[in-house]
Amino acid sequence: MAGVTINNLRKSYGDVEVMHGIDLQIDDGEFVVFVGPSGCGKSTLLRMIAGLEDVTSGTVSIGDQVVNYVAPSKRGVAMVFQTYALYPHMSVYKNMSFGLKQQKTPAAEIDERVRAAAEILQITDYLDRSPRNLSGGQRQRVAIGRAIVRDPEVFLFDEPLSNLDASLRVQTRLEIARLHERLGTTMIYVTHDQVEAMTLADKIVVLRDGVIEQVGSPIELYTNPANQFVASFIGSPKMNFFASNDLVTDTPTTHITGIRPEHLILSAKDEAVVSGKLELIEQLGEYALAYLVSGTGTEFTAKMEVPPSTSIGQTLHFSAKPNTTHFFDAESTVRVMN
Repeated sequence: MAGVTINNLRKSYGDVEVMHGIDLQIDDGEFVVFVGPSGCGKSTLLRMIAGLEDVTSGTVSIGDQVVNYVAPSKRGVAMVFQTYALYPHMSVYKNMSFGLKQQKTPAAEIDERVRAAAEILQITDYLDRSPRNLSGGQRQRVAIGRAIVRDPEVFLFDEPLSNLDASLRVQTRLEIARLHERLGTTMIYVTHDQVEAMTLADKIVVLRDGVIEQVGSPIELYTNPANQFVASFIGSPKMNFFASNDLVTDTPTTHITGIRPEHLILSAKDEAVVSGKLELIEQLGEYALAYLVSGTGTEFTAKMEVPPSTSIGQTLHFSAKPNTTHFFDAESTVRVMN
């Protein structure tokens, strides 16, 4: 196993720089998730670690070795892609063993590694099947198994669950978490889904436009977002933002107030910090989401255990749970207090 160190990493395509001096330390055995909107650079950063993208300047180190000019196959990494990339004419066993055969690994060792990986992923019964006879979730487990048999120092995952339906995403996410717990290997995982990031990561790296906005544990990013972008990206449903004229209480005009939907509490008018006209209620069983519009036209959401009995078009009033309100500078969007 090994950690990954990134120093002042830059990537340009011609005159266009897309990664702007990334510095990041990933410790040995950590599960780190790169998260951010499409085009933020998370997959590019992962591919530079893998050696699939050249580094324009700066360094990538795996363990104690700078690997900028080391071939991908020699870096001690194994990558699982969004597409399964399985050989359709080969059985599951042959798909998992193919890379080891190319490396001229002894047959007995190949068999031991393949069967051990299959047991971990609970695909032993599928070893003689072809990929076309497997479900999407089973195919992805085969792709992960192909990575496991290489016994890498670092696992790299590039949005591996995006092709799966909702229930399979949850199931496979749990399997990846258990895999990390069992193997203890450094894992770097790319996703645009902040729920995946929150549930899997020891440490989350939030990127935007080729720059790291914040690094921290899931709870750190949730409770202490560095700026308005991180606050809006981490948490589901996303944080509500109010200008000073949206609120009943006095707030400096230079501040944007952030309150998460789950921290709004239905209250009497004289106790409220914000009020809004009810536009829609989503009944989700365990809870309900109320969508509202303030008197100034700001849309916001309240997450409620019991749906309001108020009719659509009526006004609801909300207070906020103590010590859950965030304030951001209106110009820089940096969090200034909470």
